[in-house]
Amino acid sequence: MNIEINTLADLPLAAMKFLEETDNRKVFAFNGQMGAGKTTFIVSLLTAMGVEDIEGSPTYSLVNTYETPAFGKIYHFDLYRLNSEEEAFDIGIEEMLYGGGYCFIEWPEKIPNLLPENTISVQITTNEEGQRMISIDV
Repeated sequence: MNIEINTLADLPLAAMKFLEETDNRKVFAFNGQMGAGKTTFIVSLLTAMGVEDIEGSPTYSLVNTYETPAFGKIYHFDLYRLNSEEEAFDIGIEEMLYGGGYCFIEWPEKIPNLLPENTISVQITTNEEGQRMISIDV
């Protein structure tokens, strides 16, 4: 499935479509170059899920945790600064990935051996005009 985003105004509808099309899926690996819009799109997903106090990218803390009545636990991982899979163990990543909550993971290539088998791959690409294409492997 593909979702095209032409402007920032398209993000709320794109987030709703993403959540509808990936119904009942919980672990998502977001791939894309630096600046592709991974964090921006995940923030739109969090907003669509009813998260009110979004902390932005967890670049330094590695993970931000949220909870909503409709979706339960939600984890937003930014693993860019992670140096090893062992560091991921130190933050308790397995408990979060396999705990039944939603997991939105930026830079999943840092933990290839830890991702659950049913992880959904999401690719975000950009073109010269600044449009984004979100490709979801469902």
